[in-house]
Amino acid sequence: MLTFLKANISSSIASLIDYLVTIFLVTFFQVDVVIASTTGTICGGVLNFLIGRNWVFQSKKRKVHQQAVRYGIVWVGNLFLNTGGMYLLTKVLKVHFIPAKISVSLLVGFGYNYTLQKRYVFKNN
Repeated sequence: MLTFLKANISSSIASLIDYLVTIFLVTFFQVDVVIASTTGTICGGVLNFLIGRNWVFQSKKRKVHQQAVRYGIVWVGNLFLNTGGMYLLTKVLKVHFIPAKISVSLLVGFGYNYTLQKRYVFKNN
């Protein structure tokens, strides 16, 4: 239960960075919302890996590059799900980008990221 709580804290911090980057790019630089969201997702993903490895799962038995490769595999799926969800909600369904971003990231975070990070990326043998 503590690991799940820590994972949610880590995810919240990474999501905050993700949202701030997305909102900043859309608001101040008029970057397309899908591109801005993808950029935010990348920034949040890097931060989430570092926090996940060092604090959430305290998983240092595997070498960092091995975990980074595993994280990258999972993260590419995360990126496609987030980008696809943002495209669907903002371009097809015409939902404002902020609630769309929050909805997509929560769904992907709970339904995909946590499980794969715990059971595949940071699993201690």
